[in-house]
Amino acid sequence: MDSTEKTAVLSSKEGYTIFRFGTHIIRFKPPYSLERYSKINQWDRGYLVVMAKYSHKKDDEEEYIDLVPILDDLYFDTEKVLDSIIDVRIEYD
Repeated sequence: MDSTEKTAVLSSKEGYTIFRFGTHIIRFKPPYSLERYSKINQWDRGYLVVMAKYSHKKDDEEEYIDLVPILDDLYFDTEKVLDSIIDVRIEYD
């Protein structure tokens, strides 16, 4: 497995947050006013600290995403998924 396979991708589109890893794509609802994610501050085995732009704020603000309960609710082997991701990047089309 090369480093690109160990990198997950975070984005947002049409009112959803999108998290891609391996061959999987997870979509979930963020706060209603999210415009886009702008920076990954930290990835800590399922816990993301990101900068996000919201329509009601002029400047980006820090946001927190906990993927563990989302992965658990979708019946993923959470430990296996988290072991396979070493980095997360933001990507928009």
